[in-house]
Amino acid sequence: MTFEIRFAAYGKRESLSLGRKSEGWTREKAEERLRHTLADVERGIWQPPAPEPVEAPTEVPTFHEFASEWLAAKESELKPKTITDYKWALELHLLPFFKDYRLTDIGVEDVDRYRAGKLKEGKLAPNAVNKTITRLAQVLEVAQEYGHIERNPAKGRRRRAKATKPKRSWVEVEQTLFLIEAADRFMRPLIATLIGAGLRIGEACALDWRDVNLGTGTIRVRESKTAAGEGREIDLPAGLLGELLDWKVRSPRTRPSDPVFVSGRPRDGKHGRQTERNAQARLKTVTKAANKKLAEAGMEQIGNCSPHSLRRSYASLRAALRDDPVFITEQMGHNDARFTFSVYQKAAKRREKLTGRYREAFDAACEWGRIGTRGDSEPSVPNLGSPAEHSQAAS
Repeated sequence: MTFEIRFAAYGKRESLSLGRKSEGWTREKAEERLRHTLADVERGIWQPPAPEPVEAPTEVPTFHEFASEWLAAKESELKPKTITDYKWALELHLLPFFKDYRLTDIGVEDVDRYRAGKLKEGKLAPNAVNKTITRLAQVLEVAQEYGHIERNPAKGRRRRAKATKPKRSWVEVEQTLFLIEAADRFMRPLIATLIGAGLRIGEACALDWRDVNLGTGTIRVRESKTAAGEGREIDLPAGLLGELLDWKVRSPRTRPSDPVFVSGRPRDGKHGRQTERNAQARLKTVTKAANKKLAEAGMEQIGNCSPHSLRRSYASLRAALRDDPVFITEQMGHNDARFTFSVYQKAAKRREKLTGRYREAFDAACEWGRIGTRGDSEPSVPNLGSPAEHSQAAS
């Protein structure tokens, strides 16, 4: 029960809500308040209570407005490649769908419709669609922290498409020297470094000669994709050290500030720094040439090969040489050793399964990959002869 008084004041009907019975109000107290109020009206001192201030509703930003501010705030702490990746997800995929939505209007159903539409469109694989939804969830997570929305509708596994396991490709240890030998003089040192030092392609292309110490047989990585990769020092195997020594003699640019790896075609009389895109394209040509040599040797050919494939080749080579998995992880600039251990278990036992030409090539690659044991001559692809010659020798 709520008590209220009604009365006339200055020619107008007024009413005041007093409170509930549970709050201590009674009929007697209400009548007493009415008498006091009428007395104030008669003396001309009564004033109606001021209305409670009402805050003007703040307009909720659109996804386009908030996502743009979110990215602008993060750019100073992100690397250029990461910024490019974020812009790809936002500008090409998320904004065309969500740009006019107010943050409060984005619901679980909308995220599911976005996912279904992307999959039906067929331009992105499920894993790539999930990547854009992860970015959406990141933006909305901050919106939730700022109080614009109560919950994040893009969060959780149910909002993701069924992921497909990517087809990983790599170069086996016994194939590595064939790939190095098949490259021209500009690609050879780069491919050898990817295999022998385990660098990411971006790390390799960013190397200057001041980062390579041929006297101590080490490479210093100044910038990396991960915090664990930055500033790490990599020990060079004997074969790679020989390749880099030879390359420095032949390279058109060898000052400390010059790039280690340069393009084969000079522009304006100068060989520019090798780029990731060009290296990826040229690696395909080198792989085709290596496969011809592998076929002549009667060995399995290399499949789809990317610069990242050679990171696994590096891990396999180091595992085959029984290097400590923690050492391998640190050399690769990984945050944890799970990848290294998964490769280690397979690569460490691979030699036992190989025979003939495969084992000879495997052993030659391991000799090339030993650290601190450079001999008088550089290891190279062994002359395995034809399959027929090998069969006679084996018998």
